[in-house]
Parts: sequence; C-alpha cells; structure tokens
Amino acid sequence: MRFKRFMDSFESATSHDLGALKSPTELSMEKLQREERDLWRVRESNLILSAARGAHWISVLLWRPLLRSSAPSTATPTAMIAPTTTSLKELGKATDHFNINRILGKGGQGTVYKGMLVDGKIVAVKKFKVNGNVEEFINEFVILSQINHRNVVKLLGCCLETEIPLLVYEFIPNGNLYEYLLGQNDELPNAWEMRLRIATEVAGALFYLHSAASQPIYHRDVKSTNILLDEKYKAKVADFGASRMVSIEATHLTTAVQGTFGYLDPEYFQTSQFTEKSDVYSFGVVLVELLTGQKPISSVKEQGLQSLASYFLLCMEENRLFDIVDARVMQEGEKEHIIVVANLVRRCLQLNGRKRPTMKEVSLELERIQKLGKQCNAQEHQEELELAGNEDSQFWAAYSTTSTAGQTSDSKTSTLEIMPILIK
Repeated sequence: MRFKRFMDSFESATSHDLGALKSPTELSMEKLQREERDLWRVRESNLILSAARGAHWISVLLWRPLLRSSAPSTATPTAMIAPTTTSLKELGKATDHFNINRILGKGGQGTVYKGMLVDGKIVAVKKFKVNGNVEEFINEFVILSQINHRNVVKLLGCCLETEIPLLVYEFIPNGNLYEYLLGQNDELPNAWEMRLRIATEVAGALFYLHSAASQPIYHRDVKSTNILLDEKYKAKVADFGASRMVSIEATHLTTAVQGTFGYLDPEYFQTSQFTEKSDVYSFGVVLVELLTGQKPISSVKEQGLQSLASYFLLCMEENRLFDIVDARVMQEGEKEHIIVVANLVRRCLQLNGRKRPTMKEVSLELERIQKLGKQCNAQEHQEELELAGNEDSQFWAAYSTTSTAGQTSDSKTSTLEIMPILIK
C-alpha cells in the first residue's frame, strides 16, 4: 500500500515537472483539447435537457390519456396542468436569491427553498447539487410530468438556465410526516384517525404509481421525510429523484443498492433487485412509525443502532404489541383496529418479498379499517345522542309531572277566586 501511494505521488510529481518543460506549441494544443472537451460537455448537457423536454411533451401527447384511462379510482379527476418554464431571475427574486432563511429542507439530491412568485403564489423550489447526477433531475421531471394524483406533490415548472436545472413544486405548508410524528401537537384532535387516514392516502398513492398506465413506477425512497402534509394534514408523496419507470413485463429492477437505512428492503440489499414489494417493505416501516411515533432507527446503549421495524416485530412475537404503540393511539383507537393494522405491518415486513402483499391489497385493507373506524365513531355518536335524548326525556317527564301537579292546585284556587265574578 505504501509503495502504491509512493508511486502515485511520484507519477503525479513527474507529470507536473514534465508539464513545466513542455513547448508553447504543446501547451496551446492542450488548451485547444480542453476547450474541445468543455464544448462537448456543454453539448452533452444540452442534449440531456432536450431529451427531458422531449420526454415531457411525449408524456403530454401519449401518456396522459393512458394514465386517465387506466388509473385507479383514487386518482383525481381534475385536468393535468403541464409544467411551465420559469426564468432564473424570477426564481432568484422569489427565493430572495436562495437565501438560507428560505430553506425548507435538505436532502441527498439538493436543497428546497420557499419562494413567492410575482403573482403572489407560494412555491417550493428544488435546487439540485452542482456535482449531483443530472439523471435525478430527468427522473423527477419526466415522472412528475406524467402523474396526476391528489396525494402526490405537483410539479408546476422548471428552470433550464442553470448548470443543473431547478424544479418548482406546489408549496406544502405543514412539513413532513417525520416532523409531525416527533413533534406531535396535542392541539390536533383524533391522532389515531388522522394517522390512519395518512396511511390510507400514502398507500393509495403508491398503488397508483405501481399501477399507472403501461409503465409502473417504483418510488424507491419511501420514508416519512418524503411524505409531506398540506394545510389539512393530507399526505403528499414527494421526492422522485431515485424513482424508476419499468415495463409492465418486468418483475424487478437491477440497480446499485441505494436507499435510507431503516427503510431498506433486506431482500433488495442482498440481491440488488428492486421490486414493487421493496416499496411495500418501506411503506411497512412508515406504518410502524405511524403506530409508535418513534424514529425508524434508534440508539441503544448495549446494541448500538436498532431498527424500529425489527423491534416492532420482536414485540409482536413476544405479545408486547401495546407496549410499543403510541399512547395517543392507544387512547383514541380501538384495540381491535390497532391489532389489524399491526398484522398488516407484519405482512409488509416479511423478509421474503413474495409473501408481502401488493400495494393494492394494502390500500384496500387500510380503506376497510378506516371505514370500520368511521362506523364505530358514528355508532358511538348515535349512542351518545340517544343517551342524551333519554336524559332529556326523563327530565321533561319529571318537570311536566311537577308542573302539572302545580297547575292542578293553582287551577282549583283560581276557579274559586274567579267564580264569584262569573256569577255576577
């Protein structure tokens, strides 16, 4: 190893020394070659951006009718709006020249800023890393241009004037699910009902992605930080930089392993083959977060880092489920419904991907549990009304008996008093 380092440093120093001895002609030739390489890089970038634009318009003309005709029932019926191009000057003004005080969040792909356009519309602007992969921009641009679902963040436009383009999204005001769970606001009512609804919305969005048109989409980075919450705390799935479109015949996607520790499908980690069931596993971890309100990875003194998913399954095996479930969920949710969701989680977290349910099955099961919860709430409300009605009836019955007795006595008195007048 030391010898290799020595040789590398020696070759570097030698080449540097030889460069100093080169003739003016050789140096000018090198300069021309560098300029030629830079020119090719610019051309390559322009070709990539042209491909992105082309793919977008192809999606407008060809894919959208297919999406509307084959999308599941959870898709929004509203018309799809094509993303527009925005100038760098306008986005710079909107974000106060990408001021650090406008940062909404940072990720592996880049930074998201809050901005206000000239017309007063609040937007989120994603600035990709300069040394990042342009492919991530193309993925997000092309995929979001073809998606129309109420629980997927909307792409409003893009800016192609920078080295790495900028994307403009609708602004989602209430942060992400991870922040919501860790900073649980006690003023928000019905924690269990809200969490169950969020789970159902995300499951519906993933079902839509896996079933969209003739080319299913694997999200490949499902996690609580990529689930945004709007002004009504409705879920919006975001961050499609790692997503991939696959042919309907394909059973998996072979790629270099990437993802977030705690959400990563163990089968994908071993085989490098990503399937739709890999998204199901990641969603299972999100379900555990919703049930427990805990981080996907926690630090344990004796064992170091511990996976929340593994600990949750261990608690289920040892019949200690309610020890790990969030106190507010236990207080507001029906135990039977919590157990049903926990069993669904166990199926999603199966090590063998084939034994996991599809996102369609997960979505339908969560919708069923949500309906059961609404029926229980409606029944409880009806019983409360009936109880209140019975109490009112008893009160008025007692009151009418008392008042009748009083009226009888008063009537006798009044008759005697009035009778002489009548006789006259």
